[in-house]
Amino acid sequence: MPSRQRAFLVLALLASGGLASFAAALAVGSLAVPVPDVIAALLGQPVDNAAIVLELRLPRALAGFACGGLLALAGALMQVLLRNPLADPYVLGISGGAGVGAMFAILLGLGMAGINGLAFLGALGAMLIVFGLAHGDGAWTQTRLLLTGVIVAAGCGALVALMLSIAPEHKLRGMLFWLMGDLSQTGAPWIALAILGAALLATMPFARELNLLARGHDTAQALGVDVRRLRYAVYAIASLVTAVAVTSAGSIGFVGLVVPHLVRLAIGNDQRLLLPASVLAGGALLTLADTLARTIVAPQQLPVGVLTALIGVPVFLFLLARHPR
Repeated sequence: MPSRQRAFLVLALLASGGLASFAAALAVGSLAVPVPDVIAALLGQPVDNAAIVLELRLPRALAGFACGGLLALAGALMQVLLRNPLADPYVLGISGGAGVGAMFAILLGLGMAGINGLAFLGALGAMLIVFGLAHGDGAWTQTRLLLTGVIVAAGCGALVALMLSIAPEHKLRGMLFWLMGDLSQTGAPWIALAILGAALLATMPFARELNLLARGHDTAQALGVDVRRLRYAVYAIASLVTAVAVTSAGSIGFVGLVVPHLVRLAIGNDQRLLLPASVLAGGALLTLADTLARTIVAPQQLPVGVLTALIGVPVFLFLLARHPR
């Protein structure tokens, strides 16, 4: 089968998988809802358990798909920007900054709006600090950016540990759930979905330039790419979508690291196909993981970040064993 036909087949399968994971998220739970009732509820027909589908599971499924897509898109962009297969959305300290803001908000006793607001401000602050320090006198290299992000992330981790150590016991559970990823308190998922769509539309016009950048700075520049402008754009988009995802769902690991690798194995490294495929795969994976997180030990719920780590670790080890180079 030609490579282009195979790529579009993979995209179709990923879209189908996304719809299947979305349907499972609406139907499966501590109270199972038959699929015909789910469809009727979505169409506005009066059925039993319509409130469960429309008010509880639908917003959570939309938020899970949006956050998974955002993290996978950010991971794919970061791996091109840093030319590092271990790069993920959190490598530049964005998650750490959001964690500092969220933990401080919880300590102050603020509601979800305050937690989300301070988390986003913390992520934005970390992004600006990394950008400013890594830029320096203009010599912005992948190594300098990566090292700056690691140091900022370590500092944010220390602040988070400090706040956890002084927090009262009745606030520790909420703080830990946020740090491990939790979709149960997501507010308006439409904002995250809109930002996901806007970010994907913004990256697609320079997907060809990303292909050239993946070959190296000198190669891309020799072929007419404005590498400086492209790096700024990729860093800004990847950081902002990471900030939105972390603000909406907390720190959820391995989605942005593993999903682009899996998609790359299936369809290659053409960013014109890799970016939308990563969005579909990341959204489906996080939606499925969240469904498992709220059903495995129902009526109790697990942090979704635990499930993504349990899925991501063996998958990544398998990839390393199968493709040692």
